[in-house]
Amino acid sequence: MSTPRPSPGPDTAPGGPAAYAERLLVPWWSWPPVLLMAGLLAAELHMGYPGVRSWLPYVLLLPLAVVLLVWLGRVRVEVDAGASATRELRAGPAHLPVAQVGRVDVVTGEAKREALGPQLDPEAFVLHRPWVGPAVRIEVLDPDDPTPYWVVSTRRPEELLAALR
Repeated sequence: MSTPRPSPGPDTAPGGPAAYAERLLVPWWSWPPVLLMAGLLAAELHMGYPGVRSWLPYVLLLPLAVVLLVWLGRVRVEVDAGASATRELRAGPAHLPVAQVGRVDVVTGEAKREALGPQLDPEAFVLHRPWVGPAVRIEVLDPDDPTPYWVVSTRRPEELLAALR
């Protein structure tokens, strides 16, 4: 069954090394605008007042912005490199046995917009990050699973397809 379940931590990952591993990090060029917005919000709260109000917004909001960016980029997409019977695709909190993977399609551009919009099944599992261009649509073959397919963002869709085969 491929319903979202917590995946094992990095120390308990089954199968040892991964055949495919990717962390969907927030790109470096988005950090300056986010930090600038946090600084402007802190300056708005400061507004020239002396005392604690002069430094506290900066001490709280700038680290909070950094924590937010790191938290947004913590998501991993992995395929185990173990035996074919125990291999799993892990995308964020969910995992799916590779034996239950059917057709896999790369979706980009307009096809991605359609796959995440009008064509999206409400029961599909979606792990979408807007700063990652391509995505893959993975059919789930398990008849007992209510999830018909997954849509997962990835920067290297061809490598993910190769790892799933």
